Amino acid sequence: MAIEQRTDSLRTDSMEAFYDELASKHMDALWRGRVAGTGTNGEPVVPYAPYRWAWTDIRPFVDRAAQLVRPGPDAERRVIQLIHPELTALRAASHTLTANVQLVLPGEIAPSHRHTTGAIRFIMEGTAAITIVNGEPVSMSPGDLVLTPGWCWHGHINQSEGPVMWMDCLDRPITVALRQALQEPYSDELQPATTPLGDSTARYGAGHLRPMGTHATSPISPLFSYPWADTERSLHELARFSSDPFDDVAFDYTNPLTGGHVMPTIGCRIQMLRPGVHTQAHRHSSVSVYHVFRGCGSSIVDGVQIDWEQGDFLTIPPFAWHEHLNPSSDEAVLFSTTDAPVLEALCLYREDAYTKTGGHQEVKA
Repeated sequence: MAIEQRTDSLRTDSMEAFYDELASKHMDALWRGRVAGTGTNGEPVVPYAPYRWAWTDIRPFVDRAAQLVRPGPDAERRVIQLIHPELTALRAASHTLTANVQLVLPGEIAPSHRHTTGAIRFIMEGTAAITIVNGEPVSMSPGDLVLTPGWCWHGHINQSEGPVMWMDCLDRPITVALRQALQEPYSDELQPATTPLGDSTARYGAGHLRPMGTHATSPISPLFSYPWADTERSLHELARFSSDPFDDVAFDYTNPLTGGHVMPTIGCRIQMLRPGVHTQAHRHSSVSVYHVFRGCGSSIVDGVQIDWEQGDFLTIPPFAWHEHLNPSSDEAVLFSTTDAPVLEALCLYREDAYTKTGGHQEVKA
């Protein structure tokens, strides 16, 4: 026995020396135990923990930024970034998508620019502000989803009497990882409007109708605005007839010409949790970055209950089991973004239902 232990010890020392020599030449071995974060038994690995940003923490910083920052040459945008504590090097809410809060005060202009990163805006507060996307003026009101696809000129102007605030989500970690991140300022402060207000909505907003002579040639939606009034009406109509066991009453926002996601890198979803609903647990290979638009409730993520309320943000990482609860007497509405379009294009998207204990996780103390 002593001889076997000594032989094992010598072999371990030799292997460690081998690894050190490989590392000195910027190499490593590819066998069991040498690749971190890789599931070796067919079971996926959750890459980082879920994280919630409380609106009660975010709002005071937004208010302070309103006093300290003015959009213009020195600060094109007044934006508070939400950075996951395990992803500080990426400066992002998830490994593929960012989540930020942007504020434009009355009378202000956020100058026009464009970048290769795709972006969406989900309006949180305020009315009557305008974003000009590739020459089309798009109005912004709470609950509206506004698209600013990659390399589209976009600038914001607030001609209302109150502040306007929205959630920004960009695919910046993806474009940076691919070494494709570029940005360009517009030649003037604000790109002028070249089409009427609501032009893309008039053309493509019916969803089930397509203008004659129009063909689907791009995975990017030609519709720049998805108004909340239409979304809310659709949620309540769907609730009369159907619900999803994992997300209750839920929709994907779609490209009206293809039926696919609104962008090739960012998917957008809206869900309504009816009073008293407790969804079943599932997991998927995509990340979800949530904003609580209305109401309050909880999500159980890998056995840990995370309570949330209006204004909060929550990142649920890939492969984390999750389910949602709404114990209140009011509806809760969650908007979320996802990198599912990327994974679907790469044939890497997968989804599993939780089959233990009736579809619900045991909550850890």
